[in-house]
Amino acid sequence: MAITAAPLAEGFFWHEPAAGIGLQFVTETELFATTPQARRRRKQEQVSSVDALIKDLSELKVGDPVVHINHGIGRYQGLVNIDLGEGASEFLHLEYADKATLYVPVAQLHLISRYTGVSAEEAPLHKLGSAQWDKARRKAAEQVRDTAAELLNLYARRAAREGFAHRFSPHDYEAFATSFGFEETADQRAAIHAVIQDMISPRPMDRLVCGDVGFGKTEVALRAAFVAVHGGKQVAILAPTTLLAEQHFNTLGDRFGKWPVKIAELSRFRSPKEVKTALEGIADGSVDIVVGTHKLLSSDVKFARLGLLVIDEEHRFGVRHKEAMKALRAEVDVLTLTATPIPRTLGMALEGLRDLSVIATAPQRRLAIKTFLRAEGNSVIREAVLRELKRGGQVYFLHNEVETIENRRQRLAELLPEARIAVAHGQMPERELEHVMRDFVAQRHNVLLCSTIIETGIDVPSANTIVISRADKFGLAQLHQLRGRVGRSHHQAYAYLMVPDIQGLTKQAALRLQAIQDMEELGSGFYLAMHDLEIRGAGEVLGENQSGNMMEVGFQLYNDMLSEAVRSLKAGREPDLLSPLSATTEINLHSPALLPDAYCGDVHTRLNLYKRLAMADKAEQIDTLLEEITDRFGRLPAQGQTLFDTHRLRVLARPYGVLKIDASPKLMNVSFRAKSPVDPRRIIELVQKNRAIKLAGNDKLRIEREIASAADRAHFLRDLLRSLGQ
Repeated sequence: MAITAAPLAEGFFWHEPAAGIGLQFVTETELFATTPQARRRRKQEQVSSVDALIKDLSELKVGDPVVHINHGIGRYQGLVNIDLGEGASEFLHLEYADKATLYVPVAQLHLISRYTGVSAEEAPLHKLGSAQWDKARRKAAEQVRDTAAELLNLYARRAAREGFAHRFSPHDYEAFATSFGFEETADQRAAIHAVIQDMISPRPMDRLVCGDVGFGKTEVALRAAFVAVHGGKQVAILAPTTLLAEQHFNTLGDRFGKWPVKIAELSRFRSPKEVKTALEGIADGSVDIVVGTHKLLSSDVKFARLGLLVIDEEHRFGVRHKEAMKALRAEVDVLTLTATPIPRTLGMALEGLRDLSVIATAPQRRLAIKTFLRAEGNSVIREAVLRELKRGGQVYFLHNEVETIENRRQRLAELLPEARIAVAHGQMPERELEHVMRDFVAQRHNVLLCSTIIETGIDVPSANTIVISRADKFGLAQLHQLRGRVGRSHHQAYAYLMVPDIQGLTKQAALRLQAIQDMEELGSGFYLAMHDLEIRGAGEVLGENQSGNMMEVGFQLYNDMLSEAVRSLKAGREPDLLSPLSATTEINLHSPALLPDAYCGDVHTRLNLYKRLAMADKAEQIDTLLEEITDRFGRLPAQGQTLFDTHRLRVLARPYGVLKIDASPKLMNVSFRAKSPVDPRRIIELVQKNRAIKLAGNDKLRIEREIASAADRAHFLRDLLRSLGQ
């Protein structure tokens, strides 16, 4: 007799007559009509949209500032149900200066974005109905136009540069890709595809791949390296620390082991003789891939035919290093990998100066890291470390002062006699440091007392607790990186941020630590970068100053205005930045349009779904959302159906130049903007054929027809718009 674990395809009835009990077993597949694997695959196929990530409202808390395109900056006060005589609908409650209130229907969330610019308390609230917001937008529009012209000049210079169009054998590439031991996530696949498309085009690549720690950015770089080497070019991989360079070197050795590719490393782990041989190989072209720290940027490194530069964790390099990189990157493809892009880099990527790919999907079975902020004390440290050791794991203890690290080791040895403690920091001799790290990976030590040298790249799946002493002294990106050293496997990981006194923290430190605690979800590196924008400010895209106008209207709206200006100037027309943004189509079907509380109970989830619906600009996106919502919560109630009908109508009406549709059960009005793209003859034909449809003024259709159901009204209006043939 044997016991086995296997999936159950269908349920059964278990009857026990003697005991008088009966049990009905129902499987997940019977309930949801799809297998868990199929659902997971479908979820993975949804590639993260960068726009959606930036504009996401899911982490919006009561009291947070938001920007309404037409009314300016107000504070979000939650979702409220209001009955306007046609059944209860859901509204966003916004509070403006002087406690003025604005209610925004959830169907109009495309008019709202998060205000990223400064911290929540410092957001400048606007007065409803005053000229203050129009003035701020006008000033921003003037600056945006100049910036857009400069950007276009930069675009033109970049487009004029001739790069190298890499060519490679798809058969060999497939063989290399298959040797990746994991299933790629949808985001990872999209990033790899984008990078390869960039490389085979003749324009030099400048792509930023933003993905959380351990989400597979390195694999994107490895695929790019393969394409470059296959095309006869050299690859330089620039890492911020010796340990990360060493780890990349080992990874490259594993992945390229079966291929005729020569790999070298330039770091202090290599002897002078090895470095000399590597430099000669780089100069004569016999070395295909070189990994190194900033040594790679020194003047004695001469490449024979450099084709690709990969920069890992750009924020770790100083200004001088970046200037050296710029000199390298003139006609070379550049791929930058980062978990939390610095505000300026993120700003440039969002403004289209650099291409951006986001990997926001976590690998399978990965759990979010539980993060705690604690006042430092012996009992907290002992409890945190012992919890990990008792389950057979390992601990990082971060103490970032090399002078006092030995004292800390003695105190820890007294506090934790059970622990086998090793010390690692950047001032140790190379061989000793390498030896300590190898012993830790081999689990000969279970506590590593270290400096921030472990910040990037160390991958130890059995280390799942990190204790960070004086966490208030670290930046947001650094804290996120350090926390990412744990939780690299399917075990629950813990991060303890220790500070001397929680009450005595400076305002900025408190904001940083609060942000890192709030953002413990997987894939939150991108949101953290946005928070960094709020805490530190974005910096002007092309200049050195902080941008006052960006703060006035909020980073998101400034960005929208900038991309609109760039589009207009590219098309050869003068940008009109004040009208297109408010020229959004307003739809009112005079029927409740919402996801009821009983259907989807969590406010944040509802808000997120409302925003995603409002941001959809294609019918297919709305269909995908409908499928997802039905899969998660079941069949849509009537109010939910009206919400989807409203957005379908909005997406369909926009290309026709429709400003507003007001459809009550007895009367419908369709208002067009002044220069509508619809052929006037079509409208005249429509009015002549249908007695219920009348012209009301130059830009309005009036339909006197009784249609009781909101769904039927939406269907009628869709047919009417299609008959105008756009």
